[in-house]
Amino acid sequence: MQLVIVESPAKAKTIEKYLGSDYRVLASYGHIRDLAPKDGSVDPDNDFDMVWEAYGDKTRQLKAITDEAKKADRLILATDPDREGEAISWHVLEVLGKRKALPKAVERVTFNAITKKAVTEAMAAPRQLDDDLIDAYRARRALDYLVGFTLSPVLWRKLPGAKSAGRVQSVALRLIVEREREIEAFTAQEYWSVSAQMEQDGQPFTARLVRLEGEKLDKLSLGNAGAAEAAKAKVEAGHFTVETVETRPVKRNPPPPFTTSTLQQEAARKLGFSASHTMRIAQSLYEDGAITYMRTDGVQMDGGAIQEARKAISERYSGHYLPETPRQYQTKAKNAQEAHEAIRPTDFSRDRAGSGDHAKLYDLIFKRALASQMATALLERTTVELVDGTGRTALRANGQVVKFPGFLALYEEGLDDPDSEDGGLLPLMSKGDSPAKKSVDAVQHFTQPPPRFSEASLVKRLEELGIGRPSTYASIIQVLKDRAYVRVEKNRFFAEESGRLLTGFLERFFERYVAYDFTAGLEEELDDVSGGRAEWRAVLEAFWRDFKPKTAEVMEQKPSEITAELDKFLEPYLFPKKADGGDPRLCPKCGEGRLALRGGRFGAFVACSNYPECKFTRRFAQGGGEGDQGDSGPEELGTDPVTGEAVSKRSGRFGPYVQLGDGKDAKRASIPKDVPGEDFGLEWALKLLSLPREIGEHPETGKPITASIGRYGPYLAHDGKYARLSGTMEVFETGMNAAVVKLAEAAAGGGRARRGTPEPLKVLGKNPATDTDVKIMDGRYGAYVTDGSVNATIPKDKNKDELTLDEALLLIAERAAKAPAKKGKKAPAKKAAPKKASEKKAADKKPAAKKAPAKKAAASKPAKPKP
Repeated sequence: MQLVIVESPAKAKTIEKYLGSDYRVLASYGHIRDLAPKDGSVDPDNDFDMVWEAYGDKTRQLKAITDEAKKADRLILATDPDREGEAISWHVLEVLGKRKALPKAVERVTFNAITKKAVTEAMAAPRQLDDDLIDAYRARRALDYLVGFTLSPVLWRKLPGAKSAGRVQSVALRLIVEREREIEAFTAQEYWSVSAQMEQDGQPFTARLVRLEGEKLDKLSLGNAGAAEAAKAKVEAGHFTVETVETRPVKRNPPPPFTTSTLQQEAARKLGFSASHTMRIAQSLYEDGAITYMRTDGVQMDGGAIQEARKAISERYSGHYLPETPRQYQTKAKNAQEAHEAIRPTDFSRDRAGSGDHAKLYDLIFKRALASQMATALLERTTVELVDGTGRTALRANGQVVKFPGFLALYEEGLDDPDSEDGGLLPLMSKGDSPAKKSVDAVQHFTQPPPRFSEASLVKRLEELGIGRPSTYASIIQVLKDRAYVRVEKNRFFAEESGRLLTGFLERFFERYVAYDFTAGLEEELDDVSGGRAEWRAVLEAFWRDFKPKTAEVMEQKPSEITAELDKFLEPYLFPKKADGGDPRLCPKCGEGRLALRGGRFGAFVACSNYPECKFTRRFAQGGGEGDQGDSGPEELGTDPVTGEAVSKRSGRFGPYVQLGDGKDAKRASIPKDVPGEDFGLEWALKLLSLPREIGEHPETGKPITASIGRYGPYLAHDGKYARLSGTMEVFETGMNAAVVKLAEAAAGGGRARRGTPEPLKVLGKNPATDTDVKIMDGRYGAYVTDGSVNATIPKDKNKDELTLDEALLLIAERAAKAPAKKGKKAPAKKAAPKKASEKKAADKKPAAKKAPAKKAAASKPAKPKP
C-alpha cells in the first residue's frame, strides 16, 4: 500500500479519484505542528535550535497518519508546491520518524494543478524534500517568533494598550499610519476650471480652456473665482475655430495572467473581496481541480495551456482576435515561487466553475488568462485645439475611439483611482471649422489629499516595496484588523489610535526594524536562503546580533521616560504650530498649564500639567490644532424634572455619553454620532436616558413594540424579533404603522435575525458529508464552529478569523467522535409512576449518597491549560 499525504480533505478526495486502489490518501489539515507558544522555543544561544509542538487539535489526524504509515510500503508527500507545502511535508516526515513509523521509501511529489494528467505525471517523477525551501521556512518562522516574543513583552510593559508587534505587520501598519499623516497634513488648494459645451454637426462635445492670453494654463492657474470669471468671460466673448486636429493610433497589449498579488488586487477592485476571502475561494477552486496553484509570483503559462487558450480564442472569436504567435510573459521576481505558473484555469474549454463567489472569482481568472493570449487592442486618440480670433486663447477637446477591441472584447483591467481626461468619440472636425458654442462653465475645485489605502492598493504598495510575500498579505492584513490597529470603512483603511501610537513607538525606538528598505532587504535574504545562496542560521545571527541589545536597552527605560520621548517625537502631530503663532501646548481650558502626552491604563492621552486643578484631557487620536476640543470634565446640562438629579455630559473610553446622577449605579447612555452636536443639550440627553421607548402594543400580538439604541445602532424590538432603524431620529419618531411594517420586513429577511438564531460571524462553506453550511458562531463561552448538528469550540490558540473550512471540519469531526456512542447511551429517563406508600416509606429510609464518586468524577476532568 502507498500512503499519500496532502493538506486538505477536499484535495485528498480529488486526488484519490485519479489514483488506483493501491493508494491511500490522507489529509494533514494544514500544518500539524508549530513552534511551542512559550518563551525559549527558538534558542539563539544554541545555534537557533527550535522546539516544535504538535497542534492539540491534530492529535486524531496524526494518529490516523501514523497508523497508515506503519502499514505502508511507500510514503508520498504531495503537499503544495511552495515553501509552506515543503514545510508541512518536512513536519510530517519528522513526526513519523520520531514515532518510528516511516516506510522504507519516502518521496516528494508536486503538481501545479490537481488534474489527472498533472497528478499522474508527478507521481511518475518523484524527488526528495528541498532542504533550501525548508531552511527558508525555518528562518522566516524563527524571525517572526523572535520579533514577536521579544518585542511584545516590551510593548506590554512600556506602552499601555498595545497588544503585539510583528516583523511585517508593523511595517504594513506604518504605511497606513503614514498615509493618515499625509492626509492630515494636507492643505487643500482652490482652483477653477473653465470649459465650453460645443456642438458640431449636431454632436455635442466638451472643450477645456488650456491657454489664456498667450499663457499656458496648468491645473492651479485659475486660483480664485475672480480669475475664473474673467477667463469665462473671455471664452464667452471669443469666436473659436479649429486650429489643429491630431489623431494618433494607440496600441494596448493585454495584461499577463494573474499572480497571487494581482489576483488579490483585481478581486478587491472588481468583486469587493478581501485578500483573505480571495485566497480562501482560490484555494477551494484549486482543490476542486478548476485552477492552477494560487500562490505564485510567476506570470508565465505552460506551453500546452497556451495552445489550449489559443484554441478557445479561435472558437469564440474571429481569427483577428488571435495573434500570430503565442504571447510569452516573464517576471523579474527572484524568489523560489517564481518557477510556478501563473494562476489560470486547468481547462480553457470550461468557462464556468462553482457558484456564488467561487463562480465570480473563477470567471475573473478565466477571462484574465484567456485575454492574455488575445490580440492587441487598437485605439485612436484624437486631440482637437480651437483658438479665438487673437490666437492667444485656446480650448482643447480630447476623444478616444476603439478601432479594434482585441483583448478588450473580453477583459479590461481595473484601476484603483481612475482619473482620465480621455473623452468619448468626438465629431469629425477639420481645420477652419467653427463649432457652435452652447455654454461656458466655470467650476470650482479643491486639490485632494492622497487616498487612503484600499486592500488592493495596500497589497500593490507592499509588493512594490518588496515587503512580505504575496502569499502572506491576506494574513498580514487580517492581523491588523484583529488587533484593532486599523478599521475599514467603505473599503478604505483608517489608522486607529492604538495603531498610530504603536507606529510612533516603533519609529522612535526601533526605527531600523520598521524601515521599508530593511524589511525588504530581509525578504531578499530569505529568498537567498530558499535559492540556496545563503545559510539560514547566518541570516538569523545577523538579525539577532543587533535586535536583542536594542530590545534590552528599551526594556531598561521607565514607562515615564518612554512617554516623555514619545511626547517629543510626536510633537508635530500632537501639538502642531498655530496660525497665530501661539503656544500649541498651552491648555485651552485653564490657559496656564502645558499639555503633554501621558500614559494610562487604556492607552495614551494628552493632559494638562495643572492636574488635578485642571482636568482637561484629550484622546491621543484627536491630534492637536486649531479649535482643540478635549475633555474638560463633566459638563452639567441641567436637572431631570422627574428625579431632580443632575444630568451631565461626559467623555469616556468609548466616546461621549450622558449620565443621570452620580455613583456606580448612575444611569448612562452613549451619544450617537448622528446626533447634531450644536443642538445637543438637556432635551436630547433626557431623550437618550429615557430609552427604550415604548411605541405601543402590536395590533396582532398585543405585545409591546419598543425602540432603542444598541451595540449595532438603532433598532425596533417586539416579542424577540428585531428590525434595524436608519438613524437615531427614527428611534423617537417611528410610529405604530411604520414599526409594524419594518418588523414585518425584518421577519421576511430584511432585518436582524431572531434572538436565539444569531447571525453567523462567517460561513466557511459546505460540509461535504451533510451538505450543510459550516459556520463560525459567537457563543456565550467564545466562538465555535457548527454544521447545524455538531458544535465544536474553537481552541484558544486558533484565530477564528483565520480558521479554514478544513480545520473547522476537523474540529467538528473530533467533537462528534468524543460524543457518547449511541449504543451505550442511556435511554432518556421516563417519568416515574407514583410510588406506593410502602415504597415511599422505604425510600425515605435510604442512607444519603456517598460523595466519593463525585470527587472521583471531578478528578477525571481535563486540567485547564496554562496561559
